[in-house]
Amino acid sequence: MERKKMVLIGAGRVATHLSQAFQQAGMEMVQVYSRTEASASALAEVLHTAFTTDLSQVTPEADYYLFSVKDAVLPELIAALAPRCGQGCFLHTAGSIPLSVFEGHGLSRYGVFYPLQTFSLNRSLDMHAVPLFVEASSMAVYDDLAVWASAISRQVYPLSSAARRKLHLSAVFACNFANHCYGMAATLLAEEQIPFETLLPLIDETAAKVHQLSPSEAQTGPAVRYDRNVLEAQMGQLQEHPLYRDIYELMSRSIHEEAQKRNQ
Repeated sequence: MERKKMVLIGAGRVATHLSQAFQQAGMEMVQVYSRTEASASALAEVLHTAFTTDLSQVTPEADYYLFSVKDAVLPELIAALAPRCGQGCFLHTAGSIPLSVFEGHGLSRYGVFYPLQTFSLNRSLDMHAVPLFVEASSMAVYDDLAVWASAISRQVYPLSSAARRKLHLSAVFACNFANHCYGMAATLLAEEQIPFETLLPLIDETAAKVHQLSPSEAQTGPAVRYDRNVLEAQMGQLQEHPLYRDIYELMSRSIHEEAQKRNQ
């Protein structure tokens, strides 16, 4: 595979993991841009490359420009870099931003690399096991991006912007909301000095079951049969946490309605 050059626009969690995976696959990381020097220099040190905090100093000599930044600032960064760096292929990693964000800037080659995973700076993971969803401005660009995607992931899929938004939404439920539930559970346990670690076998088994069963088949608990006595007693325990109580009530209602649909 021909060696190509990439500039990173953004130096956060996604950029950190993707850039190292691309580098290991043979991509040359030529520069890191971030508005904060600390994050730019930290990632540049990991990649043994240069960094800048000045958009006007971003090199125009790269083959790819990978934008991994907050959704709100992506359009302005594209607009700022397109006049100088538009000969390269512009890419973003956002779940909710359509491919069309690149339109109107005179770009001919652009696309999306969306990795479906939760990333932390200080936690390593196997990128080859991370599903990677690709969208591109043309079939020729898609074919090019798919080669690089396949170099870092065993699961590469084409996906439209509309479908990617729905995928991102589903990931919020499966990951972000699930983790928030862990946080609520940790708060309740701490009130009785019970270590959170006591829940880990339950959490692990719950996650393991959906590898063999559908989520609806794996669902257990009093909400499935809507055991009102248990539900009301547990909601009563949440008087000091009114938001938790509302979440408990809504989740229980949703679980019961899904169980009823399954049994029809």
